Amino acid sequence: MVEIQGLRQRYDERWVLDGVDLTIEDGEILVVMGSSGGGKTTLLKCVAGLLPISEGDVLIDGVSVKKEPERAHGKLGLVFQYAALFDSLTVEDNVLFGARRRKPIKPAEGRELVKRLLEEVGLSGIEKLLPAELSGGMRKRVGLARALATEPRLLLYDEPTSGLDPVTAYAIDQLIVQTRQRTGATSLVVSHDLTSVVRVADRIAFLDAGKIVFLGKPTEFTESTRPEVRELVEKARSTRILATGGTPIEL
Repeated sequence: MVEIQGLRQRYDERWVLDGVDLTIEDGEILVVMGSSGGGKTTLLKCVAGLLPISEGDVLIDGVSVKKEPERAHGKLGLVFQYAALFDSLTVEDNVLFGARRRKPIKPAEGRELVKRLLEEVGLSGIEKLLPAELSGGMRKRVGLARALATEPRLLLYDEPTSGLDPVTAYAIDQLIVQTRQRTGATSLVVSHDLTSVVRVADRIAFLDAGKIVFLGKPTEFTESTRPEVRELVEKARSTRILATGGTPIEL
């Protein structure tokens, strides 16, 4: 579904990404982690087409983000870190915002679509509320519903559990997995929360200094001897036992 080919990205004179090659399989949930400043957010922005690519390319379902950005963008949905809902729009209008930009939607059709999508993300009856009336977890769910309204082949999640309490974070993790199961969409997740990551990831890619220094399954990640990875795992080990797919992973 996604082919990242020799991706290099520069800010001024600094290379934030320095030769990233990565393939994400159809239907896979791949999580990108990284050291501070390692380039994970920049990678997500390049895949989403939010940054002009300096060198290399990203192909989404065979379409070049560099050469055909609009066509590539039509294949993905982006769930922003802080939901990025429009404060002046109701939940219904927020959910339909991207879908309406792609094609005309009749009022009755729009209402039915919003109702179905809100039910899928565990919300109902909030169509007329404003974002200010929602909790952080509810805003994240509405953001996902908005992304799903365009029927994307690829879902991009930017720090989906950031700022959430553990119970709400767990619910969002479950929602990410359930969405994949229900829609079959491929998912690229950027996260720093290892507890969350091992619950949702099929594979983990770890970025350091703009390069992928680890790529593998969650169990392989927690057993890695890479210094950058071990530092992260040891911090998590000191506070909790992680679990993936219902199976505890001793850190």
